[in-house]
Amino acid sequence: MRKLLAGLGFAAILAACAGGAVPGLMMSMPAEVTAASPNIVAALVDPRRPEADRERDALRHPAEILAFTGVRDGMRIADIGPGGGYYTRLFSVAVGDSGRVYGVDRPGAAERPRALTIVAPLYSNMTHLTAGYQGWTIDEPLDAIFISQIYHDFYLPQLSIDVARLNREMFAALKPGGVLVIIDHAAAAGSDIGVTGTLHRIAQEQVVADLTAAGFVLDAESQVLRNPADDHALRVFEGDIRGRTDQFVLRFRRPA
Repeated sequence: MRKLLAGLGFAAILAACAGGAVPGLMMSMPAEVTAASPNIVAALVDPRRPEADRERDALRHPAEILAFTGVRDGMRIADIGPGGGYYTRLFSVAVGDSGRVYGVDRPGAAERPRALTIVAPLYSNMTHLTAGYQGWTIDEPLDAIFISQIYHDFYLPQLSIDVARLNREMFAALKPGGVLVIIDHAAAAGSDIGVTGTLHRIAQEQVVADLTAAGFVLDAESQVLRNPADDHALRVFEGDIRGRTDQFVLRFRRPA
């Protein structure tokens, strides 16, 4: 009888799996993050977002980028090189009150403060760090690190960044299984590192080589910011290509 009941119980689980639901088991699995997830929709409609940010949404596809990053309630995220806070604002809403977002920024000055100095007080779960892009410390492991359109600048001599060391530091700052998402302006395949200073671009294979050398695994690539009309020959600030460059979006993962 005991064997019969056990067999029936196992059959019930199989039947539930076939029907797409196992009470108490499936409920514990987190729902997939999509561009339509409530936390991402809430971030996009946040009334604190400036109109200038909203006008950039059509080119930046923020809902898809946040979904690709896998942003969930309660996450800890570092936004390196936050600029005016376009993504930092979105992350702060999308991770909810129980989450935390760190804007990893360069030092400002009294006469010329960094833009995030004004933005951060508007979000109770946002912390603005101004020690620079390298050597920063956060006293809790991160679920995600995000770098948009600035990784190429890490190679500029005037910033004095040891890129290989920075990549190892980011690897150490992430939880096992955590992700690093990099968006950047694509250079022509095979371009040397000199294009970072002339065109403000970087070859995708350079970024992949850099991060895999630090221990990361390339997890996925999004095509949402690709532009085949960009021939990779112009500086990213020139003419009609400004804001419309061909950009790669890569997600790396620290192995669990």
